[in-house]
Amino acid sequence: MAKKKIRIAIAGNPNSGKTTIFNNLTGARQRVGNYPGVTVEKKTGTCVHGEYELEIVDLPGTYNLTAWSLDEKVARDFIINEQPDVVIDVVDSSNLERNLYLTTQLMELDVPLVLAFNMTDVAHADGISFKLDTLSVSFGAPIVPMVGHKNRGTADLLDAVVAVATGKLIQQKHVMRYRHDLEDAIRSVAGLVEKDEGLRNSYGPLFSRPAGLRWMAIKLLEQDPDLTERISSAELREVIDINIKQLTELFGDSFTVLIADYRYGYIAGACHEAVIKTVDLRRTASDMADVFITHPVLGMPIFLLMMYIVFLFTFKVGEVPMGWLDGLFGWVAGGIMKMWPVGWSEEIRSLIVDGIIGGVGGVLVFLPNILILFFFIAVLEYSGYMARAAFVMDRLMHRIGLHGKSFIPMLIGFGCSVPAIMATRTLDTRRDRLVTMLIVPLMSCGARLPIYALIIPAFFPVKYHSLMLWLIYLTGIIMAILAAKLLGLTVFKEMSRGLVIELPPYRMPTVKCVLIHVWERSWLYLRKAGTIILGVSVLMWVLVSYPRKHDDQSDALTAEIKAEQVAYSAAGRIGHFIEPALRPMGFDWRIGTALIGAIAAKEVFVSQLGVVYSLERAEERTESLQDILREKYTPLTGLCIMLFCLIGTPCAPTCAVVRSESGSWGWVLFQFCGLTILAYIVTTAVYQTGVWLGF
Repeated sequence: MAKKKIRIAIAGNPNSGKTTIFNNLTGARQRVGNYPGVTVEKKTGTCVHGEYELEIVDLPGTYNLTAWSLDEKVARDFIINEQPDVVIDVVDSSNLERNLYLTTQLMELDVPLVLAFNMTDVAHADGISFKLDTLSVSFGAPIVPMVGHKNRGTADLLDAVVAVATGKLIQQKHVMRYRHDLEDAIRSVAGLVEKDEGLRNSYGPLFSRPAGLRWMAIKLLEQDPDLTERISSAELREVIDINIKQLTELFGDSFTVLIADYRYGYIAGACHEAVIKTVDLRRTASDMADVFITHPVLGMPIFLLMMYIVFLFTFKVGEVPMGWLDGLFGWVAGGIMKMWPVGWSEEIRSLIVDGIIGGVGGVLVFLPNILILFFFIAVLEYSGYMARAAFVMDRLMHRIGLHGKSFIPMLIGFGCSVPAIMATRTLDTRRDRLVTMLIVPLMSCGARLPIYALIIPAFFPVKYHSLMLWLIYLTGIIMAILAAKLLGLTVFKEMSRGLVIELPPYRMPTVKCVLIHVWERSWLYLRKAGTIILGVSVLMWVLVSYPRKHDDQSDALTAEIKAEQVAYSAAGRIGHFIEPALRPMGFDWRIGTALIGAIAAKEVFVSQLGVVYSLERAEERTESLQDILREKYTPLTGLCIMLFCLIGTPCAPTCAVVRSESGSWGWVLFQFCGLTILAYIVTTAVYQTGVWLGF
């Protein structure tokens, strides 16, 4: 018998534990995609509870339902247009008054509501207890106490959701009413909202709900940008302006400030009756840690030290399994060479050994480093440190025309530029979003890590490996800051607003959340290796193998003849054509062809070099690629390779997501050409200076 279906949306502030509860409910039954028409990530999952099948959507984290950012608009529009059977509002109960602000707006929208009071263990440790029945009456919704990271309260939450969705639990709804001046303004606007065709066409579902017109009137008076631009009536615009002006003249504050005060007043009144402070609140461990971690002087060195520790572990811990994988692929390639039957196609053997194993295998060798880096990024994110990093960087970021919130996508860029650029949707203005997405590729993504992991051990002593990796990542941050300053002085002269960000309490990341994060990012890396990198490796093998100068391609040929054949190939000819432009940077045609391949995906740089040198030195396969590079190039060239790969030519997926987020190929071309020219200038300057100094 088919189970009855219930549709649920999970809403809540960032850092409230919303995603942890979503993971607890859905487990592995999750799907990740995008909302229709936008690139905001959409997480959906399913859960079976008794005779019901629950479809659960994890909405983007938001502090309110006014569409200042794309995340807020997506979350709000989903609730309005999709009309879920229940909205779960996840509330950080250790920071109750701040989190309940979103709850009051959900009450204004009059949706079926269940409140998940998460982190009750933290609240109790801080000496706070609750009269949940009293609070439940005040907010017109059942309240379920939870400790998400320990999976406590999940069953009770499901019971409450089903009870509300099926009508077994009906609580008295509270209509948020405000002082008469505000109510008069709301009524005058609501009367005209009903007649406005522009709003009706865009927000039709609200017109059939009793609270819909009132809610739209409130948002219009709050000057919600999305609703305001859809007004078709000049009379409605005039009435809104008149009411806002009158209230400002009467009270000295805008409608937005006044209604926020009343919402917080309602919350304070409800909490006064139902929130009990059992002991005097002490400075928590989180507060004491923040004295140092967010200190205006100490905060930056601590952040840099944290980065260094991450990179130290990335190299040290990843070194052994990386060696295992390198040996495994070498053993497989050698075995195929030895066991290949006489008379069988040498071209197919070369494709498998040189093209696929030499290309894809050369990238997969660095999977352990990728796993470790993503693990630490997940720990920093879920522990609450990422928000501190943004806060620490705010002063510096504001000087370059951005604010600390822009640093969060930059930090995400350490994993991958694509989700980092998508994360710019949380920024309030289009100006901030454009500047941030243009500089995000300067952050060293996980795809560049195989390049660094290849070059650094090849040219620098072991004791400097972690330091070199730390320096190249730090260089990316500095370059991004300088680029943002330059853009602020030229293309984007409007100043950014100051930072408003909540610092969540520190908490121990759950193993489940960290593993899901690492798996999602690692699977994307593996999928790229099995699709894009595999395809490009095969294409590069063809370009490196054809046309042929010698019909005889046996292993008996000398290394010189094989190198001559590679130079004669299509890739060799392309490389030699661009080589004169590359020489000022210290690059030869082999590096040039690898850089061209890296446009598809940065890791392809490693696979392309692997293909070229596999074909050139077929009878010397006992040498690793690092040994060959050490023999062919100088440490200065190795440094310049890393610099160019850090700064220049964003990969194709990055270009695609910039086009999608910015809405213009013009910004893609501006970013691609600008970063490539910048990379050429910087790399040439470094190489020529190094040669002049005798390095």
